[in-house]
Amino acid sequence: MTNAVGTRAVFGVIVPSTNTVVEHDYWRAGLPGIAYRAGSMYIPNPVMGDDDDFQALLGQIRASIDTAVRDVLTAEPDRMVMGMSAETFWGGVAGNAAFEQRLRDRTGLPVTTGASSCRAALHELGCRRIAVFSPYQPIADKEVSRFFTEAGFDVAAITGLRCPTAMDIARVGPDRLRDVLREIDGPDVDAIVQVGTNLSFVVQADRLEAELGKPVIAINAATLWYALRDHGFDDRVDGAGQLLREH
Repeated sequence: MTNAVGTRAVFGVIVPSTNTVVEHDYWRAGLPGIAYRAGSMYIPNPVMGDDDDFQALLGQIRASIDTAVRDVLTAEPDRMVMGMSAETFWGGVAGNAAFEQRLRDRTGLPVTTGASSCRAALHELGCRRIAVFSPYQPIADKEVSRFFTEAGFDVAAITGLRCPTAMDIARVGPDRLRDVLREIDGPDVDAIVQVGTNLSFVVQADRLEAELGKPVIAINAATLWYALRDHGFDDRVDGAGQLLREH
């Protein structure tokens, strides 16, 4: 259901209440006629300092996602976009598919997740051997690696920043991210993938692609790209990586 600001489409975007980056990245793209209505998943205890904390954080997401979806549906969006990533990788390929199906059944709308978007982006770019980094703890990195492996990719390296809280994800600066890329990159790596939607990385990924001469996929850029293409829109965006600029 379009409206005066979303003349082409309104995307419902589900984000954790601690997330300050997703909406910024989407609006920054400056897509004419595309509007966003965010629904917030309440995170009362944002600590994620170890594996147990991370699992507890996921429990908070699972407990609040239905309310966030309910709220977004009142704006009558045309598509649901998941502005959080860990839960979309959980359980591998089958877990992601089940997650998407639950949301389609709940909303009656097409659904875009970060996991599916990164998979589609890698296929589009013709990449098979990848290195991945996240803000997560080891338990989550294992699930991310599992998803990509089951999807047919060779995960050469994966590392998490081990952020102590969900808010600290957005506080990671470009120097630290550049160091991480140096640690996991190699001549046998076709592409580098960043997951964790509260990491501010879209602009830096665009610059690093030029420096490294290979795709650097920021999950927020990939998710917006896949949502647009799956919705039939061919908008091209500069400054957000080659996916949105060329594909």
